[in-house]
Amino acid sequence: MPPPSAAVAKELSLEELWMPFTANRAFKRAPRLLATASGMHYRDVDGRVILDGTAGLWCVNAGHCRPAIVEAIQKSAATLDFAPGFQMGHPASFALAREVAALAPGDLDHVFFANSGSEAVDSALKIALAYHQSRGEPERVRFVGRMRGYHGVGFGGISVGGIEPNKKAFAAQLLPQVDHLPHTHDIAHNAFSRGQPAWGAHLAEVLEKIVADRGARTIAAVIVEPMAGSTGVLVPPKGYLEKLRAICDAHGILLIFDEVITGFGRLGTPFGADYFHIQPDMLTVAKGITNGAVPMGAVVVRHGIYQSVVDAAEAGIEFFHGYTYSGHPLACAAGLATLELYRREGLFQRAAELAPFWEEAVHSLKARPHVIDVRNLGLVAGIELEPRAGKVGARGYDVLVDAFRTGLLVRVTGDIIALSPPLVIERTEIEQVVEMLGAVLERIA
Repeated sequence: MPPPSAAVAKELSLEELWMPFTANRAFKRAPRLLATASGMHYRDVDGRVILDGTAGLWCVNAGHCRPAIVEAIQKSAATLDFAPGFQMGHPASFALAREVAALAPGDLDHVFFANSGSEAVDSALKIALAYHQSRGEPERVRFVGRMRGYHGVGFGGISVGGIEPNKKAFAAQLLPQVDHLPHTHDIAHNAFSRGQPAWGAHLAEVLEKIVADRGARTIAAVIVEPMAGSTGVLVPPKGYLEKLRAICDAHGILLIFDEVITGFGRLGTPFGADYFHIQPDMLTVAKGITNGAVPMGAVVVRHGIYQSVVDAAEAGIEFFHGYTYSGHPLACAAGLATLELYRREGLFQRAAELAPFWEEAVHSLKARPHVIDVRNLGLVAGIELEPRAGKVGARGYDVLVDAFRTGLLVRVTGDIIALSPPLVIERTEIEQVVEMLGAVLERIA
């Protein structure tokens, strides 16, 4: 089979674009070029239909090119293309903040807009520092992340994150006062778990050791993904997040949930915090907030955090941080239309109802060649493959390429296949995803 998009690639220069998180040389030898999208499917530049098994990049929760979202963006572009967010505002940004706050759990009722998950994380870290300063504890400057955690690509995000290749070239300039919890993934104890694994809650207790070593009054915040997505769908053990919350409470440490992936219905609830019944002090979100149609991120903070920072300032600007495109009119229009679509179609509840069927379907891949683990939560699944000797990630990459050639979009992290389809997926399409992926695994065996 010839490489897809070969004819178009001959007429299109691929050289000038430096692609993110991509094997540029390999891609440009055999490009995979998407041209249009609708509902559950892409079409590539040759017109081939591609079933979207990853909601784009964990973000297109309501399906592609939904008319309500498209029309909202078009209307905004024609009436208010840009409005400065510094010392100015526009109605849609306040309306969207209100909607997000109403959806968030507990007293998470103030929203700071950014343009991506990476910016949201760096903003949350700054908010944590500002909060402790406002309370007269400026010595709380240390952060605790987790190994195999992903918190974007800003210097703050890669500092608290735990993906070594992301840090390697920048290690000399990362934030200096950061510790990391161990990750919770252990196939020896938890292979083929359905939902939350039983083993591993005790790993949260490492936080107590960090507190003892560093001193509680030096630690500003702990940041974790409720479910780690980008590093291969790492599902938290039963009781693990509860222990983190209790330890943070005992020592006055803020708990930040990075919900860039788990937010907006991915687990069948508005946020992962709702799914696990844990109240964090801040949420970082992006992706599903606009259905991926316009870049946007946000930090959602508890009432007392906002109030403390604002009240501590004598006059003028209370928090010296922000972005030119914070609360951009087009992003806010997309966000408002997206949240309304989620509500109108009951997509969060739909995801919860589909989750048991999804679980059975993905676990049917257990018998396929080289599959050493399958794990799932909500409408997410990770299928872990045994690495080839001396070639970690090679088998996963072959899956990515072969799947695309046969009409299925998957995401791979090393030798882990991640699936996270749009929440509008039908049962027949779930069966199609699993059937196509099973055939791919047989072919590359």
